[in-house]
Amino acid sequence: MTAVLFDFSGTLFRIESTESWLQAVLDEAGLTLGEAELTRAAQALESAGALPGGAAPGIPMPDEVAAVWGVRDESAELHRAAYTGLSRLVPLPDPALHDALYERHMSPAAWQPYPDAAEVLRTLRERGIGVGVVSNIGWDLRPVFRAHGLDPYVDAYVLSYEHGVQKPDVRLFKTACAALGVEPGDVLMVGDDRRADGGAAALGCGVHFVDHLPVAGRPDGLRPVLDLVG
Repeated sequence: MTAVLFDFSGTLFRIESTESWLQAVLDEAGLTLGEAELTRAAQALESAGALPGGAAPGIPMPDEVAAVWGVRDESAELHRAAYTGLSRLVPLPDPALHDALYERHMSPAAWQPYPDAAEVLRTLRERGIGVGVVSNIGWDLRPVFRAHGLDPYVDAYVLSYEHGVQKPDVRLFKTACAALGVEPGDVLMVGDDRRADGGAAALGCGVHFVDHLPVAGRPDGLRPVLDLVG
């Protein structure tokens, strides 16, 4: 292998918990909820699937959200509409909090790299293996990598909203291979979503899956990549 492509959420980074997400926004707004009320609101947001990178929706979506859900990662506007639409299903002390929640999830503070992410990316760089990040997303994740010190190890970012196409469409993987100057047969795609990330196989890339677990529960899930690329 001459290059490795990585998914972002659930692969290299994990989003904060729903309760932490909500508490951070309440703190910023100078608002307070009782412990039980905070827990209920966080659970409702989680059930709604309102946290990008968090749990999938577990309740029926409104028609206006359902209409964009399948293509939400194809533009910044669709992504925001989908997730704020889900958030607004949950009553909060101030309606402005729904937009604030969306803004919070894009901040570097809302994301934590998996414990072995830096080691694996650094080792790939030392071996001269190209690294790309291929993500279904509606916003620029580069500041997250910069804030956590991982940007120096990434050679190319291919983000769905910047190309108007999302995984598993092979065009996104093809764009990543071209950006790195490598042939698909020499590339390994690493991700946590068998459908989306597995789409790279149709282009001829190798594919390796990791489990989308809390950061503390997956201390070394990326290290096998180093053995796979040789």
